[in-house]
Amino acid sequence: MDFGLLLQAAVTAFHPFMFLYVLLGVVAGIVVGVIPGLTATMALALLVPFTFGLAPTKAMAMLMGIYCGGVYGGSTSSILLRIPGTPSAAATLMDGYPMAQQGRAGKAIITACVSSFAGGLLGALLMTFLAPQVARFALRFGPAEYFTLALLALTVVFLLSGRSILKGIIAMLVGLFISTVGLDPISGLPRFTYGTTNLLGGISFLPAIIGLFGFSQVFTEISKIDVKPFQKKKITSIFLSREDFAKIKSVLLRSTIMGVLMGILPGIGGTAACWLGYGEAKRKSKNPEKFGTGIIEGVAAPEAANNASIGGAMIPMLSLGIPGDTATAILLGALTIHGLEPGPLLFRDHINVTYSVFMSMILANILMVVVGVAGAKVFAEVVNINKRVLLPLICVCGVIGSYAMRYNLFDVYLSLGFGVLGYFMYLYEYPIPPLVLAMIMGPMAEQNLRRTLNISDGSFMVFFTRPISLTLILLIIIGCYTSITKLREIQRRSPES
Repeated sequence: MDFGLLLQAAVTAFHPFMFLYVLLGVVAGIVVGVIPGLTATMALALLVPFTFGLAPTKAMAMLMGIYCGGVYGGSTSSILLRIPGTPSAAATLMDGYPMAQQGRAGKAIITACVSSFAGGLLGALLMTFLAPQVARFALRFGPAEYFTLALLALTVVFLLSGRSILKGIIAMLVGLFISTVGLDPISGLPRFTYGTTNLLGGISFLPAIIGLFGFSQVFTEISKIDVKPFQKKKITSIFLSREDFAKIKSVLLRSTIMGVLMGILPGIGGTAACWLGYGEAKRKSKNPEKFGTGIIEGVAAPEAANNASIGGAMIPMLSLGIPGDTATAILLGALTIHGLEPGPLLFRDHINVTYSVFMSMILANILMVVVGVAGAKVFAEVVNINKRVLLPLICVCGVIGSYAMRYNLFDVYLSLGFGVLGYFMYLYEYPIPPLVLAMIMGPMAEQNLRRTLNISDGSFMVFFTRPISLTLILLIIIGCYTSITKLREIQRRSPES
């Protein structure tokens, strides 16, 4: 690594004009991310044309700002409205929304902001110094490794199950079934579509989580709206204390490493990373039963993981020309439009652009935390809107978010259907997170299991003969054991058990 060129790129990144491009990108990304249904990927797709007339370094600076700001922005609506602004912010609402209901919305937003900054910055630094080496390791993953990795991710279901493992497993199986709707990934034949073309592409994930978390909350709150009069919540101190930082520092480090690793592997990205970061934080916690009640660790873990995945996803894109997710696929296209070819030659022929991307991402994370902290107190006041006004507002946001993804009214009906499902799951105490995680990991598990068995002529021994796959199987066994042990500890501490 040429530290002289790296320093020069840092000086360029902090030039007033470059600074302005990154700031515009961050603000635009946050605004888009806050609005349910308008993801960071959509923000990049919409705003890429505005960079065509810019120099490559300026264009990538603005796009990195949009990417980082968009991923962070989704946490705000998760915390305040219980509607994830982006799919990668879905786990943030598990503790963020309860914090907001307790009058700690400002602290929840600051925690999300600081955690996003820490995860994004550490992810950017790892991307800067380890990109080629880590990308080469990622190439060693084949279908067998991806399948065992999906199984490892699903072991988090035990920790997300609440008091009943059985109900958690049932919810997971429902999620796996939902993930099979659409065209068969191997044969191309339609499955469980019931003759409608709207389901050929499968169940859209964003309308599903808007329904499961947003509309279900509306249905639940409507039944309570006249039980007790509305009282304004006092917004307590929004800043984090030294004790708060002590609670989350180890969580941030673990979630960042996990987020980078999830980002590196194509097809996984921040949506899975946020749930895995949340589950791992709960697994390592001394008081796992407090997760879901409104603790800052539950906000810090998913936000650090999903923002760290940005740096991870950029590694194979820049080093190998392989996009880690849909957002980096758009960035790859943007580089190509500007006459640059991502891959090993980018590091040889256009190293100045590569280092500029690294520095722009670091600057974007710095500006993101400044903008986020500055707006935290204002955003926090949303919780003091009377529920007779707020619930219709949530419904409007949910409808817009569901429709905006594909401009298809069917997705709105789908979201309402998932809202009803989420309401009854809440009523009968079935956990929603295992269903969501299964929907995310189901397609990856199915496709790679069938590909592996096709390659091995139906033999399962291939999973035990490949070193990485075997290592992951051992981690699955350890993960299941530790998760079940931890869940039993929670049940013993619970007064209702």
